[in-house]
Amino acid sequence: MMNATDISFPNLGLYFENVPTGFTVFGFEIKLYAIAVVIGMFAGGALAGRLAQRGGWKSDYIWDFFVYGVFFGVLGARVYYVIFAWDYYKDDLKQVFNIRQGGLAIYGGVIAAFLTVFIYCRIKKLNGLRLLDYCVPGLALGQAIGRWGNFFNREVFGEYTDNIFAMRLPVAAVRARDISEGLMQHMGAGENFIQVHPTFLYECLWNIAVVILMVIFLEKRKFYGEGGLWYLAGYGAGRFWIEGIRTDTLFIPGTELAVSQVLAIVMLIGSVILDILIRVMIGRGKLKSIVFCPTSSH
Repeated sequence: MMNATDISFPNLGLYFENVPTGFTVFGFEIKLYAIAVVIGMFAGGALAGRLAQRGGWKSDYIWDFFVYGVFFGVLGARVYYVIFAWDYYKDDLKQVFNIRQGGLAIYGGVIAAFLTVFIYCRIKKLNGLRLLDYCVPGLALGQAIGRWGNFFNREVFGEYTDNIFAMRLPVAAVRARDISEGLMQHMGAGENFIQVHPTFLYECLWNIAVVILMVIFLEKRKFYGEGGLWYLAGYGAGRFWIEGIRTDTLFIPGTELAVSQVLAIVMLIGSVILDILIRVMIGRGKLKSIVFCPTSSH
């Protein structure tokens, strides 16, 4: 039997007792979910600033954009989640503003952040594609770190598994709507826990791999914005298979299509095709204006 606050990875021999969801300071509860997200944001900003410096750009451009990117990214993540989980929120609208319990959809944050890049750069007269290239590795790093907020919240997990990374969570600590029939069928008599795929961990590790590859190859890109395409392809590929085993999937209203999987495959295929087409056109001398030029001031 597990205590309601325990988390374990039995096949790895890891047992964590009394894992908190947050702590209290002067009577105000601070969620570890929020701390993980904030740490991820600043770590991502620091990486983006460092890459900008390495590429001969001012890191000030990154930090000036940071405030806007974070604000609209979080707003977009919440709006996206609420839209596709409207049945849960429609009868209690106050919960729309309660993000301390989770409920941020990364896709919404990514879409909002991408839009903010180009609006910000248009106003500041900067090269938006170049800013995007420096920011997306930081975005992936922020996602990797922020995913640990799901660990503390006991959310974003998959169906039953007994693989090496299998994670056990007490039923009492998990949202009832996240426990699938498949998970219930694998609960033994007298057991008060579910054993699941730690999909938050899978996505964290996948994103770290994306970050490493982008940091290594970013300076080898052929045109401004290619780094952004690499991010869309890399993240889309990982999210497609990970979403397929999650129990809290959001569906396109009126269908059985997982919205995240649809977006993931569009991102993957679309970015790969666009990257190939642009490289071919550059090779033929038809898109010289966006060819990577390290001496550009912006």
